[in-house]
Amino acid sequence: MKAMKKWMMVASLAAVFTLGACSSNAATVGDTSSVGEQVNYKITGTDPGAGLMRLTAQAMKDYELSDWTLMESSAAGMTAQLDRSYKNKEPIVFVAWSPHWMFNTYDLKYLDDPKMTYGEPEEIHSIARLGLQKDHPVAYEFLDRFNWTSEDMGEVMVDIQNGMEPETASAKWVDGHEDKVQEWTEGLKPVNGDPFTLSYVAWDSELASTNVVRYVLEEKLGYKAKALQVEIGPMWLGVANGDVDAIVAAWLPVTHSDYWEQYGDRLDDLGANMVNVKSGLAVPSYMEDVNSIEDLQS
Repeated sequence: MKAMKKWMMVASLAAVFTLGACSSNAATVGDTSSVGEQVNYKITGTDPGAGLMRLTAQAMKDYELSDWTLMESSAAGMTAQLDRSYKNKEPIVFVAWSPHWMFNTYDLKYLDDPKMTYGEPEEIHSIARLGLQKDHPVAYEFLDRFNWTSEDMGEVMVDIQNGMEPETASAKWVDGHEDKVQEWTEGLKPVNGDPFTLSYVAWDSELASTNVVRYVLEEKLGYKAKALQVEIGPMWLGVANGDVDAIVAAWLPVTHSDYWEQYGDRLDDLGANMVNVKSGLAVPSYMEDVNSIEDLQS
């Protein structure tokens, strides 16, 4: 019963924080109190199952942030809280990853990570189920060739954020980048309505990449493709079990390391479709006195 009450209290606090109910008490920029005091010693987080949350919990240990609390939320909840704080020029410390549309929309900065808890820049990999190359050689070859840049992805994400449907934004990008799409599909003979299943986690970046891939599979290569939104664990498990054909949303070697260790021997890694992706803690650039995670200790 005590454990249940404690869980309910934590959940209630997370909901209140995510909804910004405490924003009226938030410190404003220029406050001489410590960063921790200004943000009530809270780090705005994302989905509880995300590898980024695990890394952030480790960072709090590495940097001895024992007074701080990592607030569980969601990608949408995190960016909503960021938007509220940014518009009011209030301090906020939050988990971040790029590519992401928030870096196109707001002036933000990552906090230096001298202990390298978040590691070096990562890659996003395409992962296929075992046997896909034999069953769907056309799709396999396309996925093996698929690669793009954070700037490419950013175009799609910004259109979606501005209200465009993901399918429409993806079609717009594909139609506007014929040369690149031709590199992915050159010499591949379209199939005739073969079913193909992708899955993805509800990050804005993966919503963009998965819908672009789905669109090319359908409109250029003749597949009847569908994209399933799932949680991170089921995303990996679905490919490992063969229930899903592929994902283009594997952040390696750090963010999704637990899932790769668990399922890697049952998967086919087609390599990186994007390089130099990053994750860590971030703040708005107007927080000029905060440049490192170490600055949160005071």
